[in-house]
Amino acid sequence: MTLKELLNESVNKFNEKVAKDARLQRELDGIKKKVLIDLGTEKYNFSLEEKRILPVNDGEIADPDIIVSSDPETLEGVLSGKIKPMKAWALRKIRIKGSLEDIMHLQKLF
Repeated sequence: MTLKELLNESVNKFNEKVAKDARLQRELDGIKKKVLIDLGTEKYNFSLEEKRILPVNDGEIADPDIIVSSDPETLEGVLSGKIKPMKAWALRKIRIKGSLEDIMHLQKLF
């Protein structure tokens, strides 16, 4: 499975979770965010709007609210469950730029 497919799989799981969780729906009410994933050699982006994440696209996005920087191997490990997200962050294998509130919303994706 490609990294983009793993990202879209995570997006689908997140959207399914939101559809079943009224509390999470209330948390996401009115939130619109753009996310850039920068892996050095690869870049992906997606948007959160209307309480769901749209499919992952290749390339950069203008004015992202959140920037996730890592390498392909680490992100694949996080998405596949081989590496815990907080461990990757603590080891500086993943860096996240954005407001604390935005980062907390992003955490729900993983």
